[in-house]
Amino acid sequence: MLRNNTLLFFLFFALLFMSCDSNRVFDEYKSVPNKWHKDEVISFDVNTPDCINSYNLFVNIRNTNSFKYSNLFLIVEMEFPHGKTIKDTLEYRMADPTGKLLGTGLTDIKENKLWYKEQVVFKETGAYKVNIQHAMRENGKVNGVIELEGITDIGFRIENINNN
Repeated sequence: MLRNNTLLFFLFFALLFMSCDSNRVFDEYKSVPNKWHKDEVISFDVNTPDCINSYNLFVNIRNTNSFKYSNLFLIVEMEFPHGKTIKDTLEYRMADPTGKLLGTGLTDIKENKLWYKEQVVFKETGAYKVNIQHAMRENGKVNGVIELEGITDIGFRIENINNN
């Protein structure tokens, strides 16, 4: 009985500690079933926190050992409330030179927090939309990777900038 109570006590505080994330403004994930098709766009609807403060933006990726590339190419598009759109093609390193996948995680699922934009001020009030799709190609091939394996979840995160 004492052992169970001790275990519950530590479990409760571990969950409490992990859920306390004072920098998080927006943090959402969407699952990718089996394979991520090149035409599948993962979208996030974001209501801006304010139009005064600066924020850091991240793309979060969860991948398994079946992700066989050292880099990940993404097209990230941000649609502003009043019609303007910004589109970026981004490259992220996903493995070290030995082929070991980067990211955090103790199992075969790794989580990568990838920088998208720094010190962003949402000057337009209203709903923004962030669209993410992969733009992977294999070396020496013209056509892109149709179905990307090994990506399980795509996330988008907005953080307060810690001004300590």
